[in-house]
This record gives sequence, structure tokens and C-alpha cells, in this order.
Amino acid sequence: MAEHNLQHIDLNDYPHINKGLDGIVAFSTTKSFINGQTGELIYSGYHIDTLADNATFEEVCFLLWNDRLPKNSELEELHKKLQSNRELPEPVLNYIKTTDKNAEPMAVVRSAVSMLADFVDSNSSDLDNAITMTAQIPTIIAAFDRARNEKEIVTPLKDGSTAFNFLYMLNGEEPGQAAERTMDLCLVLHAEHGMNASTFTCRSICSTESDMFSAVTGAIGALKGPLHGGANTAVMNTLLKLKEQGEHADPVVFTKDKLDRKEKIMGFGHRVYKTFDPRAYHLRKMSKDLAEETGHQYLYEWSEAMVKTMKDEKNIDPNVDFFSATVYYSIGIQPDLYTCIFAMSRISGWTAHFFEQKANNRLIRPRALYTGEKNLPWVPAEER
Repeated sequence: MAEHNLQHIDLNDYPHINKGLDGIVAFSTTKSFINGQTGELIYSGYHIDTLADNATFEEVCFLLWNDRLPKNSELEELHKKLQSNRELPEPVLNYIKTTDKNAEPMAVVRSAVSMLADFVDSNSSDLDNAITMTAQIPTIIAAFDRARNEKEIVTPLKDGSTAFNFLYMLNGEEPGQAAERTMDLCLVLHAEHGMNASTFTCRSICSTESDMFSAVTGAIGALKGPLHGGANTAVMNTLLKLKEQGEHADPVVFTKDKLDRKEKIMGFGHRVYKTFDPRAYHLRKMSKDLAEETGHQYLYEWSEAMVKTMKDEKNIDPNVDFFSATVYYSIGIQPDLYTCIFAMSRISGWTAHFFEQKANNRLIRPRALYTGEKNLPWVPAEER
């Protein structure tokens, strides 16, 4: 048998290779700006703090799609379009009712969004399609959660905000003002965040001149991964594992033990931010307030202890996922739905980037450095 030793190639000899595309600027955009050193986040000209304090999710959708805030009449028109498009096509609803009740929620969302493409008018504009997905993804999530728990699926309302309607469909009762505002703020904070893995996927698919539903389906697939959108579910599972220790639960010891075992602690660190994630400030306050109101104060206290320990031991700050886990748990949302809610919000950013890519398109085609052998001699099968 012929043997060939592969030549070892040290990638450090090729400084032009940026693993994970670190530092590579491939696009210009008006959708968001991130300063990782100072912890600054801008959506289409507006600081995240300004939007968190003042904007609704619907206003943020309009802002990202149009690079400006809507007038009252424009906002009202968007509300009406979202409200009138919430109901799912019957085949999509039947799929949700009949799929495996143990299916991973993000897999169901991915499949259902892909199916939506079959039920849009061929003359629908990209904006029409963006509105359809923004309106129907909340319905998909709520319908599946109720179906898997053998509860009657709640028909979406013809009025109210996206946040209000989602909580209504999920729980079968109208939410209070505090719960609606909490949900709405979470949607605002997760709406857009630069050239992350799912947004890059969306733009890559768009660059082939494929349709918006294909691009968003691909983005959902990227978001599904635990290193991207799945991190907040992992954070909550970590806290629940700590809870299993009962009265002996010690978040400091728990965190240090995980670090000693070289285990990754989800919800800390960020590929861009080298300081405190600006979105985490708002979620941190919400986490504290909600934990106190709902009897989950221990979760907030454990979270703060873990934040201090990670800062002391590793000088790493929390990201948006860390406190969002406690926020969602405190308003009664199951951990395996957290990434779905991320998608429910990020649809606004994905579709905004789709518009931007399509308006000035160039096929995305990076290169890879080949590190294998070349021109090997052919050896017949019986001699290998």
C-alpha cells in the first residue's frame, strides 16, 4: 500500500488568513454600528439606550428597513399590516400541529418559515415578505409550544403590538403592561447586531439572487447553533443545574469549578465587545426587577455572583444572552424557546440586511488556502 505523508503547513506562516473572518470588512452598512472597545451599539443612527428607553419593536423594524423613524401615519400603517398578516396558512399550521412534540423548537421554526414561501403571492415585494415573516414567526413559536403541550392553539389577535400578541398566543391570556413592555424591550435589544453569523448567512444567500425566505431560513439555521443564538438557553440550563444543588448551591464555587475543569461558561465574552455588552445593562435591570416580582430573586443574585466571579477570575464581562435568560424565565417562557424569540426579533435585522445586499449586490465568494497534497499518483484500488 502506497503511503504519502501530508506536509505540515503552519497557518501562522500565512498572516493573511483570518480564522472566522476576524477583522475582515466585507460590506458597508447603515443598519448598525458596534464599537467593541467602548461598548457602543447604534441602529441606523440611534444609540441602543435611546431606542431601549423610547422605541417599540415596530418602530425599530421600520427604522432598520428604511433608515429613519416612522411618522405616526407610517407606524400605524405598519401596525395594521403586521396585524393582518399574523394568521398562518393552513398547511403550515397543520405541520405545527402534527410534527413531533419533542422536536427542537428552532428546527420547527426553520421548517415552518421555509414553508411560508409556498403561500406568498408571486407579485409580493420584498417588504411584503419581510412583514409576513415578522408577523408570522411569533405565531409559529406560540402555536408549536401550545401544540406540544396539548393545549388549544390560540388564534392571533387583529390588534395590539407584536409583543402583546405573542404573549397572548403563548399563554392564552392577555399580558399585563409590565410583561408586554418587557417582551417588547427584549425584541428591541435583539433586533440587529452587525455582521454576525446568521446575518452573514442571510447576506450570502441573498448575494446568489435567491429569495428572502431562503435567506431567512438559512439565517435561522445559523442562529440555531449554541455559539450564536443558542447561548441564552445554555445560560438558563446552567442556572437550573445550579438550582439542583438546593440549599448547598453556591454560584461562586460552581463557577470556579467549571473554570477549573476548563468548561465554557455561556453568556460571557463576545467576539466584538471587549467590555460590558451595552444591551446587557438593560437586561440586567429587567432581570433584577422581574426576579423580585416573580419570586426568582435567587436567580438574579446567583447571576450577579457569577458576573463578579467571571470578572475576578477571567476579566470577562457578560453578553446579551446572560441576563436575557433570567428575564425570559421570570415571565414564564421555557428555556428551549429562548433562541426562537431571538429569531422573532432578529427577523427585522436579517431582512434589513437582505434589502441592503440586494440593492448593491455582489456574489459573496471568499477564498480558502489549500493545505493538502498536490498531484498524487493514482494507485489502483487493489493496491491501496
